[in-house]
Amino acid sequence: MCGLRRKDFRTTVNGKQTDLYILRNSNGLEVAVTNYGGAIVAIMVPDKDGQLSNVIQGHDNIQDVINSPEPYLSTLIGRYGNRIRQGRFTLGGKEYSLAINNGPNALHGGPTGYHAQVWDAIQMNEQTLALSLLDPYGHEGFSGEVRINVEYTWTDDNELKIDYIAQTNKKTIINLTHHAFFSLTGIGNPTPTIDNLLCEVNADFYCPIDETSIPTGEILKVAGTPFDFRKEKPVGQDIDADDEQIKNGAGYDHCWVLNKKEVGELSFAARITEPDSGRTMECWTTEPGVQIYTDNWADGYKIQNGCTAPRRSAICFEAQHFPDSPNRAYFPPVVLNPDETYRQTTIYKFGVNK
Repeated sequence: MCGLRRKDFRTTVNGKQTDLYILRNSNGLEVAVTNYGGAIVAIMVPDKDGQLSNVIQGHDNIQDVINSPEPYLSTLIGRYGNRIRQGRFTLGGKEYSLAINNGPNALHGGPTGYHAQVWDAIQMNEQTLALSLLDPYGHEGFSGEVRINVEYTWTDDNELKIDYIAQTNKKTIINLTHHAFFSLTGIGNPTPTIDNLLCEVNADFYCPIDETSIPTGEILKVAGTPFDFRKEKPVGQDIDADDEQIKNGAGYDHCWVLNKKEVGELSFAARITEPDSGRTMECWTTEPGVQIYTDNWADGYKIQNGCTAPRRSAICFEAQHFPDSPNRAYFPPVVLNPDETYRQTTIYKFGVNK
């Protein structure tokens, strides 16, 4: 259905086999995933006329996944998603230094983070893929050996459910997420922009950033700012507003503080609607925040099936803890101890307005 071939995703990287896995639900719809970086390379869903399209950006062969101009294109992210100021943090009285790979800061677990690892994979059944990874002590500068299990489930309600579990043998920090690049129009050549995409975010507050995209430490109200999506509005309405925060992010690249009744509850985070196709997607998560990124740096590079990705042709909803949390004691904690288990559930639910 997605036009991808399993043989094009098979190679050996550092002695481990890569492959392509197809999940199908009872509606006959597909999700395609490779175990290199846990990258999702296809989500096939219908529009209001029943026309199927792929609504996620990725690549159609393993070499393009490995060498992507956008290394985080629809991949798993860890050990620490988002940015850490100057790549430094203190834990248990010891300072740790990470790779600097985004201006003066550390981003998404470093150059060889989870997006660039071959995960062990077991397809549990037609609708479920289980991925696991042993992240060794000292990898990319982090403390502790961490074992991570991620399960993708493609439900009969057209929900892509992602469950994360992690444990460590030594005190460490962790902030896992998925960097899916959604294009609800369907990918194309070129893939249309997201300007007309209607968006709602269940957040009264957001985290402003400095000119290097690190949170200032403030938690500000969205009211009266371009970041107010409490009522549905087009993504492009304020994306180029004369606003310092918009300029710092080159558009939207900020963490929204989700409205929660209790810590860790699975609750509604955001919804997008593509008015022409009628396709919709809801994001639900147990995480306290969601980083919304509007693909501000794409330059028209090639993606799957002859399609291209111009600037702002996708939107990302990265459910996570706040950026730079290890350096902000009053942000929700990201420390994982040996006697604890990290858990997260995030759901992307697809539908149609007819």
